Amino acid sequence: MQTSLADFIRDSNAGSEADSILRTCVHCGFCTATCPTYQLFGDELDGPRGRIYLIKNLLEGGSAGTRTRLHLDRCLSCRSCETTCPSGVDYHRLLDIGRNVLDARLPRPAAERARRFVVRETLARPWLFKPALALGRLAKPLLPPALAAKIPRHSGADATRWPAPGRHRRSMLALAGCVQPTLTPQTNVAAARVLDRLGIELFEAPGAGCCGALRYHLDAQAAALADMRRLIDVWWPWVERGEVEAIVVTASGCAAHVKEYGEILADDAAYADKAARVSALARDLSEVLIGEHEPLAALLNAAAANRLQRPDAAATAPRARVAFHSPCTLQHAQKLGGVVESLLVAAGYELSPVADSHLCCGSSGAYSLLQPAIATRLRSDKLAALNEGGPTVIATANVGCQNHLAAGTQTPVRHWIELIADRLDG
Repeated sequence: MQTSLADFIRDSNAGSEADSILRTCVHCGFCTATCPTYQLFGDELDGPRGRIYLIKNLLEGGSAGTRTRLHLDRCLSCRSCETTCPSGVDYHRLLDIGRNVLDARLPRPAAERARRFVVRETLARPWLFKPALALGRLAKPLLPPALAAKIPRHSGADATRWPAPGRHRRSMLALAGCVQPTLTPQTNVAAARVLDRLGIELFEAPGAGCCGALRYHLDAQAAALADMRRLIDVWWPWVERGEVEAIVVTASGCAAHVKEYGEILADDAAYADKAARVSALARDLSEVLIGEHEPLAALLNAAAANRLQRPDAAATAPRARVAFHSPCTLQHAQKLGGVVESLLVAAGYELSPVADSHLCCGSSGAYSLLQPAIATRLRSDKLAALNEGGPTVIATANVGCQNHLAAGTQTPVRHWIELIADRLDG
């Protein structure tokens, strides 16, 4: 693709990166075949190739109005197109640059800015999100059905089941996150219990909070960078002393973002080296467990043998059939497709087939709140595919996907690590 970027961006770092990405695109259109919004609308501008042309026009100084914003906002940032692209176009980085430039040139209407501010500031602050959710649950019977459906039930998780500290020589840090401690606190508890059985202590750093992904993709990149620096500062004492093997992230969306700290903060003289080190330590939970596959398999086999020896084994043997939804941030951003599935099979679960498993469920961070009509259509399609095989449970790897899917089905939706923990617990 030939480019001629405008003076305002040509000589900047963002301009150089965007120019390189644009020149990688060969216009082949393979990306449209796996783009969720192109599948829904059939509009070239609602596919990656069309959006690339919109961003190119924007960076070359062309006119950009509400139509450009409409199509860029509709993008889920699912990165399915990147998995499909034969040329390796780094689409999500180009999209981040394009959205940032558009926001500077064409400020959103006041009402829209206020809505996005409330969403990102509420979700990214655990001390604010927790009471807001509690209030929403109290008011749920009075709310319109569409709004009430977005308020999840209380998980009933028992946080006291976190293993006692100080028992193992190996240790790993865990990201608590922003909404996960309130919505699905059982996820990190289950991860800690499984790793404890493997001789690894998992612990959360007090005051860690949000990884910055939410603000980064919601018109607040400066605030997101501040979130990232703050999180690095919280983690740094353990990282600097070399006391942790890894930084474990159980939400695949957060894992994908933390792994990019080194790239995003590469030009920050004070944080570039620290960010690179943190990114190098960041691991999706599935990566950690697949690296421990031999001791984990031994534990799972022992647990299965114990179940079979019980007098009531026939009556209590689990018959779980699992439909796994692989979040976009797991399979497309982190390139870890198939890893969780192999862990579930090793734990003795039967996986039901899922058609079009590469497509997004419509959650995509705050997308389901800002584009509810599109998100609901995508969720309906995804749930139809997940439930086709008659699963007893749906498993996934990201808190956003988990709650988005759970709001549209009676089939239980759980984080996959809970299923592994269940097997080990017998």
